[in-house]
Amino acid sequence: MTMGVVRMQKSGDRPVTGSGMDAVVETRKLSTRVKAAIGGAVMLFAALLFWWFAPSGSSQTVGADHVTISTVSRGTFDDFIPLRARVTPLLTVYIDAVEGGRVEKMLVEDGATVARGQPIALLSNAELQLSTLARQTEVEQQINNMRSQELALAQTRLANERAVLEAGLALDKTRRQYEREKPLAARGFVTGKQFDDTEADYAYRQRNYAALKRSQATDARLQTSQLSQQQAAAQSMQSGLSIARANLDALQLRAPVAGQLSGFSVQVGQSLQRGERVGQIDSPGRNKLIAGVDEFYLGRVQLQQKASLDFGGKRYAAKVTKIYPQVQNGQFQVDLQFVGPEPANIQRGQTMQARLTLGDPVPALLVPNGAFYNETGGNWIFVVTPDGGSAVKRQVRLGRRNAEFVEVLEGLEAGEKVLTSPYTGYADKTRLDLTK
Repeated sequence: MTMGVVRMQKSGDRPVTGSGMDAVVETRKLSTRVKAAIGGAVMLFAALLFWWFAPSGSSQTVGADHVTISTVSRGTFDDFIPLRARVTPLLTVYIDAVEGGRVEKMLVEDGATVARGQPIALLSNAELQLSTLARQTEVEQQINNMRSQELALAQTRLANERAVLEAGLALDKTRRQYEREKPLAARGFVTGKQFDDTEADYAYRQRNYAALKRSQATDARLQTSQLSQQQAAAQSMQSGLSIARANLDALQLRAPVAGQLSGFSVQVGQSLQRGERVGQIDSPGRNKLIAGVDEFYLGRVQLQQKASLDFGGKRYAAKVTKIYPQVQNGQFQVDLQFVGPEPANIQRGQTMQARLTLGDPVPALLVPNGAFYNETGGNWIFVVTPDGGSAVKRQVRLGRRNAEFVEVLEGLEAGEKVLTSPYTGYADKTRLDLTK
């Protein structure tokens, strides 16, 4: 029996797949508004974390090993300041060439001890010598001329006196003649013509004598004034001649005072200008100290304040003798003079350590001196909290200070710890967080 195979085909003749059994699932995405809200929340959370953990603008984190922590304590405040003083002669007199010239001869060497007025060098100046001689001749001629004028005035005065005497004698004779003839003329024993002539002559003699007296008084007054002027002129000429001679004598350089000659380095043949400095004389065995003091103490340093210095194992006393108030580079200068004997063998220019006492020692609350004072002025300071984790800015009032301590007047207690190192970069902070 024969079997047949029958192929069955679905309608449409489409191939068979499993697509009829799968279900389509839709994907649901977040909206843009929800995404923005989530992003904002994350940013806000991050900002809150930064604000919470980041330091504020008024505080700063500092390593504890980068600052100096000191303790406030009670003790005795020694009111002094250390000084670095330089040795200089107590008296220095400079030697200048009054007149220029060529150095002809050296009479002493640099470093020698000289007496007052001792010649130290000889100069030559031919032009000055000739001009001085010419002036001397001119002045002497003028003085001789004035003396001749004085002699002429004296002779004129004598002549006037002689004329007055002669006029007075003639007047007396005429007066006696007049007195004799007057009564005789009244009786007729003397002719009228003769008496008239005698009377006229007597009147003339009176007028002549009066005129000579007036002339003598006028001449005497004028001569006195003229003589005074001539004497003053003569004295001025003599002074000018003395100056010219002194200038000529100045070609021989002399020591103005006694002492040790220094800085005298001129050489034979060297030409010196007028007014040129050639050296100086220092007071022998007498010295002073010049020290620079911080301008902070300008109002506290006074004359006669005591100072002390140690040298060669001994302590020497000194005092303030002069204050130079001009401030340069934050300092002013003072002169210290030894009280009593000076240290032996000290040299000019040598530096020495001294202590200038400003007041008596007193009990006080003290904080170690440090660079913080330069930035705070003693008005505030960083105080370490009891746990040591931070330092807080506090207003205080500090007083005197020396090289070691600063006097506390208000704002701190004994045992508290403070920062005494520089406050560079911390001045605008109110709190410092200290880390180990």
